[in-house]
Amino acid sequence: MTLHNWLQEKPFTLTMSSGFFGFFAHAGVLSALAEHNLFPAKVTGSSAGALVVSLWASGVESEVIEQQLYELSKDDFWDPWPGLGLLRGKKFKRKLSELLGCMEFEQCRVPLALSVWDGFARRTRVLKSGSLVDAIYASCAVPFLFHPLWQKGRLYWDGGIGDRPGLAGTDSQERVFYHHIASRSPWRSKTSEVLKLPFRENLVSLVLEDINRSGPDKLHLGPGIYQESKRLAIIALGRTFDDSRAVRMSAEQD
Repeated sequence: MTLHNWLQEKPFTLTMSSGFFGFFAHAGVLSALAEHNLFPAKVTGSSAGALVVSLWASGVESEVIEQQLYELSKDDFWDPWPGLGLLRGKKFKRKLSELLGCMEFEQCRVPLALSVWDGFARRTRVLKSGSLVDAIYASCAVPFLFHPLWQKGRLYWDGGIGDRPGLAGTDSQERVFYHHIASRSPWRSKTSEVLKLPFRENLVSLVLEDINRSGPDKLHLGPGIYQESKRLAIIALGRTFDDSRAVRMSAEQD
């Protein structure tokens, strides 16, 4: 069975992982799905993945997401301020308000679940209701880069701290298509359990290897990352998955 066949067979949940400024790659994969009329019945994610799935769930189409990301500049989110992180986050929240198609989870076109890290409880929490801006910001609040989100007496940071795949918002019965961005963090051991590709019978992963990375000072690389990820994802739709239930694509494949 090809990946396209599997996605077309029954409703599926789209889950996108954490990955520092990995939203260009996620958006490219989302565009590949849209071009083949493969739309998820539910979406979940952490950090960069949370940003992309939330934009789409809020009603923003993939081609508009592409344009929005292409136009992103460092000034859109760069606001240094003393606190528990370099950036205050007000600019980022303002930009999210401009980009989103709706402001509340309850207004989204499909169910949406975002992973965040509860700093006090020291565990992952899944947000499914209320303000989209606050939830996306919390899920993307990389420690030391952004101030955390204070909400109802809780301190929320990047969802990738405890749930890199963004799968906490799914259950074991869901058919999940998972886009994996490998971690390059110097703070994690290469043998860490949290970096392993998730495996379960009703989950298929797409792994795009050797894809370039963006960052606050490398946003100009974004369009190339987007296009390469979309190209490889389209090819991957025609491939079968391996014993680990993953389709692996290299940047050198054509």
